[in-house]
Amino acid sequence: MYIGTKGWFVTELKKIGVSYHEGRKIESYDASTLANLLESKKK
Repeated sequence: MYIGTKGWFVTELKKIGVSYHEGRKIESYDASTLANLLESKKK
């Protein structure tokens, strides 16, 4: 898995305990949305 891909963002978010965002599974979002979500959760 390459860093910065959608799968990588999903894996990283699941490591910190995020599986859903706004009632939807994180797998249904695109990579740019997941990148922004990861940044906001890491802070």
